[in-house]
Amino acid sequence: MIDHLPVWLDLLFVLTCIATIAFFHFANGRPWRITGLIIGWSVLHGWLAWQGFYQVTDGWPPRLLLVLVPNILIVVYALLPRQIDWVSSRRHAIISTYLHTVRIPVEITLYYLYLHEMVPELMTFAGRNFDILIGLSAPVVAWLASRRRITPPMLLAWNWFGLILVSFIVINGILSAELPFQQFAFDQPNRAVTFFPYILLPAMIVPIVIYSHISDIILIRRNMRDEDEVVLDTGLGIGFGT
Repeated sequence: MIDHLPVWLDLLFVLTCIATIAFFHFANGRPWRITGLIIGWSVLHGWLAWQGFYQVTDGWPPRLLLVLVPNILIVVYALLPRQIDWVSSRRHAIISTYLHTVRIPVEITLYYLYLHEMVPELMTFAGRNFDILIGLSAPVVAWLASRRRITPPMLLAWNWFGLILVSFIVINGILSAELPFQQFAFDQPNRAVTFFPYILLPAMIVPIVIYSHISDIILIRRNMRDEDEVVLDTGLGIGFGT
């Protein structure tokens, strides 16, 4: 852990991690095995970060690749047609939208990490990170959707916007980290993600957010294509109608 950080900040981020897993669990039909794997994956990387494994930044290959590369492969696998078919009958669209509210405490965390010189300003809403807009709008979009006051094309556009924003900050975060291909923030690099619990931002929260956006985009487009009147099952007998 980072010694000079306030305890409340560590606690806020840990609770955000728990909330992310819980949202994902209930948004996808309570897949206990998958949720267990996510928890196990988080514990593994949390333990490695606790032991200082990721704080060694001068080795080759860069140790952070142990987080980034497997997560990319996992997300790609989870988006294959067979996996999307499986999740399509289980996806709770409203909860999947509410999931993105976790971006509010994430952005608060990043801002205070910046104030404590653990991430660069460009990773916060004071810099290049506008991801908090999706977090703030998520409960509104979910509420409107639950009352059929938002159309599938509108929800599709919102998910695309959210995916673009999170992808932008992920790229900036990677290029600001102490890696051989670092491009930004040499005076105050992205060091927080090498410590526990903040390693769980790239190891768990970001992949879940990206996967949720892309899978929702695929499911919305599929339903828009296949049906004249699009109805996404929300698990509550509520739909999105055109």
